[in-house]
Amino acid sequence: MTSGTRVVIIGAGIAGVSTAFHLSCRHDISDVVVVDPRPPLTLTSDKSTECYRNWWPNASMVGLMNSSIDLLEEMAEESGDIFSLRRPGYLYVTADPETFRRMGEEADAASSFGGGEVRRHPADGPYREQVDGVDLLGPDDLREHHSYVTDEAVGALEVRRAGYFSAQQLGSWMLDQAKARGVRVVAATVTSILTENGRVTGVELDDGSSIDAGHVVVAAGPMARPVAALAGLDLPLHSELHIKVAFRDHLGVVPRDAGMFIWSDPQHLDWSDEEREALSDMGRTDVTGEMPIYCHGRPEGGAESPYVVGLWEYHGDVMEPVWPFPIDDLYAEVVMKGLTTMIPGLAPYLDGLPEHSVDGGYYTKTEENRPLIGPAGLEGLHLVCAFSGFGVMVASGAGDLAARHIAGADLPGYADDFLLSRYDRPEYLAMIEALGSGQL
Repeated sequence: MTSGTRVVIIGAGIAGVSTAFHLSCRHDISDVVVVDPRPPLTLTSDKSTECYRNWWPNASMVGLMNSSIDLLEEMAEESGDIFSLRRPGYLYVTADPETFRRMGEEADAASSFGGGEVRRHPADGPYREQVDGVDLLGPDDLREHHSYVTDEAVGALEVRRAGYFSAQQLGSWMLDQAKARGVRVVAATVTSILTENGRVTGVELDDGSSIDAGHVVVAAGPMARPVAALAGLDLPLHSELHIKVAFRDHLGVVPRDAGMFIWSDPQHLDWSDEEREALSDMGRTDVTGEMPIYCHGRPEGGAESPYVVGLWEYHGDVMEPVWPFPIDDLYAEVVMKGLTTMIPGLAPYLDGLPEHSVDGGYYTKTEENRPLIGPAGLEGLHLVCAFSGFGVMVASGAGDLAARHIAGADLPGYADDFLLSRYDRPEYLAMIEALGSGQL
């Protein structure tokens, strides 16, 4: 059976749901079908850290993230804050004076891109609650206002337009709003993207049926590359496995009003001699030498919740997405040891890990860690993918941008920097080589 529709979105994760929401609720395009073999928001969208920030090392990402946060704030008000949008900030902590100096340089750069005012304390006045910009805290201010952080820290950079929310609740609310405007969800696998005379005409499904469409959107998360290949596109993407652990902080070490806390230095974990010998016998010397930066975590749940999530990508494994994905048996212990370097009060948990659960998903990303949003390849084909580890925070802005492309609405000045065609520009390729990963 063939049915006519205007837009087919392949993928019911946060990217596809946001695109459907903006098409239907903001541009009055209700003839939309979202196709996915899995229930909506269940592959990787429910595995994230559920955080957001406008702290990025280039103007395009700052612009897109500021737009996305603006939309999050609008939707929080519209929905009665159904997804619990909070702004307690991100705290980047260091024990290295040179790293702290570089943080100041990064703050000035991000500010020039639209990241907000830079305040250096105590020179720029007393520390207080702020809604934007960044605060550079010396050791005295850091200990006064974030007393749970180690005395070894020499300073921290606190990003203020940053926080977290319930991605599941946000996605479910957007999907409900879209369905109320006529958007349909079909449980199926797209086996072919149909084309004629250089443009897409629809999709074929694994049950043999097809859906006519003038626009097809690839929003397939970790499966974006093989799905785009159905239309002849070879996307420059790779996937990394990222894991997180949620543990019960029954001692109440981490304040419930803390934001994301990030240790910005390499570190060596405090294994005993016996543990080191056992790890060596296991072939696990990967966790006995110098470990990378950015062990991080945050409180999970509301004020009454005892849970904290911790994350540390100490392997950076690039792999083709598979399910179930492999989980390091040592992950929870390694992350707890890493967090204890920054938050010494967690040390009692090293004698016996508290109740915890480990989960995760894939960061599917471009080389320079920017998403792909907008038309690509065949006429009528669009991309909303390569969301890396920032999927929930970028989804609102990316869905809005994708919907603007499809609806023919006005585009923001940064739109071209998220097109696949950016790789055809020599100056862009030179920028990638000069700047590296694009991750702060």
